[in-house]
Amino acid sequence: MSKKLRGTGGLIYSTDPGAMYTEPEEEIRTPEPAKQKLRISLDTKQRAGKAVTLITGFLGRNEDLEALGKLLKTRCGAGGSVKDGQIIVQGDYRERVGTLLRELGYSVKG
Repeated sequence: MSKKLRGTGGLIYSTDPGAMYTEPEEEIRTPEPAKQKLRISLDTKQRAGKAVTLITGFLGRNEDLEALGKLLKTRCGAGGSVKDGQIIVQGDYRERVGTLLRELGYSVKG
């Protein structure tokens, strides 16, 4: 096969609209915890007055973010979610979350 056609996966021409060639995406790697700077804050906006602990600043794959969110929610014994690159833990757990993140090696501010 010529060098020009190697990157196309063998697709040269097709009339099928679903047979489009796409560039393979680069895999996002999650930096080491020591290289990440996470911010912890207490948020009550648009939550009917309920307080939530908000963790922002995570860099890396969504799977790693969700795993960290699950660990924090489990260790705090609270509910929450992971949305838009943020970890939301229901309740005011700033001190406990900060301690847990420091134990895991993250740089924490807030």
